[in-house]
Amino acid sequence: MLDQGAPPQNSPQSGPPSPGVGARLMRRKPVEHLVAEGGQGEGGSLRRSLGLWQLTMISIGATLGTGIFVVLGDAVPEAGPAVTLAFVIAGLTALFSALSYAELAGSIPVAGSSYSYAYATMGELVAWVCGWCLVLEYGVSVAAVAVGWGEYLNELLDGTIGVTIPAVLSSAPGEGGIINLPALIVVLLAMVFLLGGVRESARANTIMVAVKILALVLFCTVGFMGFKSGNYADFMPLGMAGVSAAGATLFFSYIGFDAASTAGEEAKDPKRDLPRAIMLSLIIVTALYVLVAGVAVGAWNWKKFDGSEASLAAIMNDVSGQTFWGTLLALGAVISIASVVLTVLYGQTRILFAMSRDGLVPKALGKVHPKTGAPRLNTVIVSLFCAALAALIPLGKLVDATSIGTLFAFALVNIAVIVLRYKRPELERTFRVPFGPVLPVLGFLFCAYNMFSLDTVTWVVFGFWMAAGLVFYFLYGYRRSRLAMSEVK
Repeated sequence: MLDQGAPPQNSPQSGPPSPGVGARLMRRKPVEHLVAEGGQGEGGSLRRSLGLWQLTMISIGATLGTGIFVVLGDAVPEAGPAVTLAFVIAGLTALFSALSYAELAGSIPVAGSSYSYAYATMGELVAWVCGWCLVLEYGVSVAAVAVGWGEYLNELLDGTIGVTIPAVLSSAPGEGGIINLPALIVVLLAMVFLLGGVRESARANTIMVAVKILALVLFCTVGFMGFKSGNYADFMPLGMAGVSAAGATLFFSYIGFDAASTAGEEAKDPKRDLPRAIMLSLIIVTALYVLVAGVAVGAWNWKKFDGSEASLAAIMNDVSGQTFWGTLLALGAVISIASVVLTVLYGQTRILFAMSRDGLVPKALGKVHPKTGAPRLNTVIVSLFCAALAALIPLGKLVDATSIGTLFAFALVNIAVIVLRYKRPELERTFRVPFGPVLPVLGFLFCAYNMFSLDTVTWVVFGFWMAAGLVFYFLYGYRRSRLAMSEVK
């Protein structure tokens, strides 16, 4: 089935000529077609078993983790005490995009997230670019989160048995190690959970989310006892440029709220629950981030954060004068960061599932196991790829690469809302972004602002990634997509 605006089909013997390259790149997949295909895969279907609570926990689970437990230590030296303002800037960027995600998730409740939204509104090439960015966002962020997990695991081992995993086995090459073994292990453990099916994975994630929220509340309680207002005396020591740079880095902390949108084909009532889950999770996460960052900078002079990896645990040890509280927080961090690995890895597999169903990547990635309802081969391949990245690439490079891919995808989502309102004004929308196109435009501008705050090396890596994606598309997806195949029948 082709979009109504697409050129008519033709036979080799008669009729109008085949559409040109430009028309093929702009071919759109109708919303009704996307929704009708919901859940269908090769050899089986995904199972609708997730309610509002589970969807909200998936979003929180994918968002709340390494960003506050680990990346905070990288952002404070860039912004000083104004890191709280940097969180607000990153949060506003996420909020505008979250509103757009909520509208589209309620209108097009499918597994592909922004990839599918772009396919319905801006055409196949833009959809591919968006999907390729999501592969970067989800795949690389899984690796980054796994690296942060290893840092807190060492903190926990040191506080309990006095032994840590040596740097040669817990650090990436270039950081004094050969392989980051803990990061490798946590990704493989998440893979095992996902292979068991979405219901079991969602249950495990809900437990881990509860643990991580309790851990952060515990930090605020203990950390506030060491709060010193003087630590805020020089609020913005590195100026607005430092705040902007920190905001771009901290945007990594908000990545994941869109994970609920990847569960559109496994939700019981996606049109109602997806928008609510997205907005509710972002509100909870933002409140926790601002609270934790404010307490952390109040308890420690901002210069002490430089080079500190498990900074929250270190602050608790410093404030309390004993290692017990820091060790307890490390335990909570180990559990909570593992939930981020699990939920983000889940999102990655569902996006590739949708792209496979459209023919843009091999069909094997859309094959569903009949017993568990999980795309097994897809899950194994993605997990092994992410595990390799986590084991071999330093955290800082992973964070920035994840941020730029996410910002690009979010920018496209904001545009998609405007395009869909123009092209399909009659479409049922269970949530609408307020103030017409104003907020989506602001969302796009905030994403662009944060992208240009990232360094040149990150842009170069992003450029190479996009070039590789375009080569793959023109060699494979351009001719093998289901829309392309329908044109030649």
